[in-house]
Amino acid sequence: MNYPISKKEILAQTLDKTGANRIIHCSRSWSGLMVLNYHRIGDHRQSLFDWNLWSATPEAFDQQVQYLSKNFDVVTPNDLSDVFKSRRGRHVLITFDDGYRDNYEFAFPILKSYGVSGTFFLATSFLDQPSIPWWDEIAWMVRNSENNSIDLSQWSHEKIPFDKPDCSKAIYQLLKIYKSLNGSQTADFLEAVSQQTKSGRCPDSLAGDLWMTWDMVREMAENGMSFGGHTVNHPVLSSLEEDQQEAEILNSGKRIEKEISKFPVAFSYPVGGDSAFTEMTQKLVQKSGYQYAFSYYGGYSSFKQAEFNPYDLPRVPVEMDTSLSRFRSILTLPQIFA
Repeated sequence: MNYPISKKEILAQTLDKTGANRIIHCSRSWSGLMVLNYHRIGDHRQSLFDWNLWSATPEAFDQQVQYLSKNFDVVTPNDLSDVFKSRRGRHVLITFDDGYRDNYEFAFPILKSYGVSGTFFLATSFLDQPSIPWWDEIAWMVRNSENNSIDLSQWSHEKIPFDKPDCSKAIYQLLKIYKSLNGSQTADFLEAVSQQTKSGRCPDSLAGDLWMTWDMVREMAENGMSFGGHTVNHPVLSSLEEDQQEAEILNSGKRIEKEISKFPVAFSYPVGGDSAFTEMTQKLVQKSGYQYAFSYYGGYSSFKQAEFNPYDLPRVPVEMDTSLSRFRSILTLPQIFA
């Protein structure tokens, strides 16, 4: 996939080449908490699943963690109480969502080699009964289709063309529709995509080595990694009734507690945009026993703020097109790049 060069990327490269990034970094242009969010580590190019879930290659992630370990205080959710009380310093939290096995295979050894911790938010049903998540299944159905478009008149006013060979725009449109649906509609939508693409449903046999195992989780926990709740089945919480939300939130934490003997301190909202959770969702997270919850729409927690909402802490996505220059700029000037 060829990524267009954005104005921010040009600015980031200029800051790097001129040495301005280093000067600004030394001037301590910000203080607070920066939370970075990853999903998958590896090479997406041979996969039929959702390419947007890959955040970095192992080589790029190694460079990023090396930079963080040398220049910032890398913390865990257990440190956040002290971080917010001190209101001093530049603290970074490294997080991963979902529980993909490549987190164990690639991210965990790199983190361990630099002596820093990562926090992994688990959608627990994927570990208990490995299956293909809805976002990967939609991508798989589109990329396996021999059609040139899809007609979903119930959900879309126009046919959705398949921008072959990678179909990234079509997949993005279908995922956007899915995220907007009420929880009772999502199963029918997936079935309609299956029928219209003529690809059938993605077999769960392809999920055999997609997710971590609980043995892997325990090994990581024993080596300083942290774990948090990310629901049981990864629904968009705002699309569910209150009792359904509470079950997803609470049971995720309880399942993790059963495996590592500790209820998670933190939770991250699936999808994580400002429409993916509500004030009621935040109250349910607090009621379930979590101390912090993380969104996913950019920004950072500045110590210049009068106070923080511990159940809506912002995170910055790290993506495949995040160059090392852009990565350094996010950490140097989050006011512009985060």
